[in-house]
Amino acid sequence: MQPKVYDLGDIVQMKKPHPCKQSPYFEIVRMGADIKIKCQGCGAVIMFDRYEFNKKLKKVIERKSEEIKE
Repeated sequence: MQPKVYDLGDIVQMKKPHPCKQSPYFEIVRMGADIKIKCQGCGAVIMFDRYEFNKKLKKVIERKSEEIKE
């Protein structure tokens, strides 16, 4: 299986939506041993360890830093 590629500032979709039901998308706001994501609807912040985040990630919707990587 291919590793999922994501970076700080990317918009991602998780397997389960946030309970607020305003938006199914999240922005990655912190990366390290833990990953912190922010709901695009209500602004709630959720923290996962990297293993748990990788299990719950469905797909990357929008890459913020594509133009920087050459």
